[in-house]
Amino acid sequence: MTDTFISRATRIAFQGEAGAYANLAAREALPHAAAIPCPTFEDAIAAVRECTTDLCIIPVENSLHGRIADIHHLLPQASLYIMGEHFHRVRHQLLGVKGAKLAGLKTVFSQGPALGQCRKIIRGLNLHPQVWHDTAGSARHVAELKDASACAIASSLAAEIYGLDVLKADVEDAPHNMTRFLVMAREPDDAPPDEGPVITTFIIRVRNVPAALYKALGGFATNGVNMTKLESYQLGGSFNATQFYADIEGHPEERSVRLALEELKFFCTTMTVLGVYPAHPFRRQRPAI
Repeated sequence: MTDTFISRATRIAFQGEAGAYANLAAREALPHAAAIPCPTFEDAIAAVRECTTDLCIIPVENSLHGRIADIHHLLPQASLYIMGEHFHRVRHQLLGVKGAKLAGLKTVFSQGPALGQCRKIIRGLNLHPQVWHDTAGSARHVAELKDASACAIASSLAAEIYGLDVLKADVEDAPHNMTRFLVMAREPDDAPPDEGPVITTFIIRVRNVPAALYKALGGFATNGVNMTKLESYQLGGSFNATQFYADIEGHPEERSVRLALEELKFFCTTMTVLGVYPAHPFRRQRPAI
């Protein structure tokens, strides 16, 4: 994201209720912009397309659960462009009404993945888990119940919004729970090629010929371009039409990337660049495997 674009963005849409982790991610990525909750991912994308907001922030993958369901199907039809990425460290809090005690808890509400990421505390307190549609929504539900035996697993922001106490902080089992978000806008605003590391994201459909994908990706190897992500999914219920989503390190104006993309296009029926944007600093912190 360029500083100019960030400075003029005033509203950013996210999926979920107020206090959701996407809400926290929006605050971190654009602290000056108002974060606008939307019921679904489609609604968050539509808010940008219909000029209700300047941007939306959409989760695409989680370090524990992999890709976020349905997002990659939405991106090609979204008619939006990726301005940047943001990595959010997910920290789960055990929340209860004022005066609630750990010893008195019986039931815990939260979204399925959050419950699965906090098995130790749930088992340790002998809690009965109840799946809720949204982490922030589970916090709101507990606040409305006003029951000292009920608790929620949600964010610290949800605790603030719904007036709950943090009964136990950072209750996730794994300390490396990270979600990657994409920040998207109506118009492209590609990062310059000479101002630091860049990620290029594109979607392709390969030709229906033997070894087409192998040949298409060969250009990245021969030109020394690192592909950090490649995912496939079927189109229209057909097992013959496959679309691929990919992230690579580098700018299309760099010679090595340009040559790799030229070779890629030769073996593809379509190629759509979704964004050329600055790599988040978190990428430099991750250890090499």
